Amino acid sequence: MFRITRYLQALKDPKPFRPAGKPSGPVVIWNLIRRCNLACKHCYSISADTDFPGELDTRQVYDVMDDLRAYGVPVLILSGGEPLLRPDIFDISKRAKAMGFYVGLSTNGTLIDESMIEPIREVGYDYVGISLDGIGETHDYFRRKQGAFAEALRGIRLCREAGIKVGMRMTLTRDNAHQLPEVVRLMETEGVEKFYLSHLNYGGRGNRNRKDDAHHRMTREAMDYLFDTCWDYIEAGQPREFVTGNNDADGAWLLRWVQRRFPEQAGYMEQLLRDWGGNASGRWIANIDNLGEVHPDTFWWDYPLGNVRQRPFSRIWEDTSDPLMAGLKQAQRPLEGRCAECRYRGICGGNTRVRAWQLTGNPWAEDPACYLDDGEIGVADAGERLAVTPYKRSTQRRRDAGIAKEYRKGKVFIPVEPV
Repeated sequence: MFRITRYLQALKDPKPFRPAGKPSGPVVIWNLIRRCNLACKHCYSISADTDFPGELDTRQVYDVMDDLRAYGVPVLILSGGEPLLRPDIFDISKRAKAMGFYVGLSTNGTLIDESMIEPIREVGYDYVGISLDGIGETHDYFRRKQGAFAEALRGIRLCREAGIKVGMRMTLTRDNAHQLPEVVRLMETEGVEKFYLSHLNYGGRGNRNRKDDAHHRMTREAMDYLFDTCWDYIEAGQPREFVTGNNDADGAWLLRWVQRRFPEQAGYMEQLLRDWGGNASGRWIANIDNLGEVHPDTFWWDYPLGNVRQRPFSRIWEDTSDPLMAGLKQAQRPLEGRCAECRYRGICGGNTRVRAWQLTGNPWAEDPACYLDDGEIGVADAGERLAVTPYKRSTQRRRDAGIAKEYRKGKVFIPVEPV
């Protein structure tokens, strides 16, 4: 996750640079349930309004929580499916708060009504994230339910009125990019403190003409809009929290924005961004799915690392016998292609590796969703080149992946709300 406001506030009020310390453990995004009352077009868990077999029961969830806390995990993001459909969600949430976790709730918001808001308030969630993928019919189109926008907006308002920190999140696509300014304006008029923009995780383009490609051009324009808007709020003395996710090239693009707008502070900003280091999947971001399978993040659902029923999360996460985890945990990942040569490698960390893996079978190939062109990243034009190096999993890893795929079919990517 890329915290735009944090970096632009540092630009407004620069302080001596001090490298940040390491977290005590990874942020864990936990898909407690796969059932959902919606059937969104861009759901990464391919959820539906039906019960799915084999999910962790309450006692098993508690046992995992004990291990997570002992291991130093500071943050739990409780997600789904729709987590509010899980009967024990408030018991789990209250226990997590009592154990000292920062607890976030990731929901579509449609179930938050006058009867639901009081138990949500009683939990004391540190943050509730609600999706708005556009205004009115646009949101309803993505969520495949007429009236979903009105229901989600009701949930946002009830959370705000109850004194709960609530944020809007939006997945950027060609179908809703034109409404980004409207959603941001809605954030202001509704008094919402936080806005999270997720890039749609897709895999699919080569290197030529990236800045002219429709998707990449749309991304550039959206990011410039967010940087400009965030800066305007800061300049007005009314900062709001803007964050992005699922494309760590945003850090490099921010540095280029600073070089254009405030060139005298570009060196300071580069220090801050290199200290951030970009993508943290497999290191400081983890995922547990509804069956107890552990993944490097929420987009690696067909790449299980182990199941918390058989091994504690702490042991799974420390195990680098898997070549993917060994590479993700390296300070310098074994990147290939233009990512290996990129001048911003130390800022974005090679970005979200799952796109290269899905497209080429090689997790270290260059990222197809980087929206900076070769000249901007300091790489000579090499045309259409997506390096593909043979990459083989162990027999056990292939078997585990096959078991996992029995429960989830299709490869669709959507963001999950971070902290």
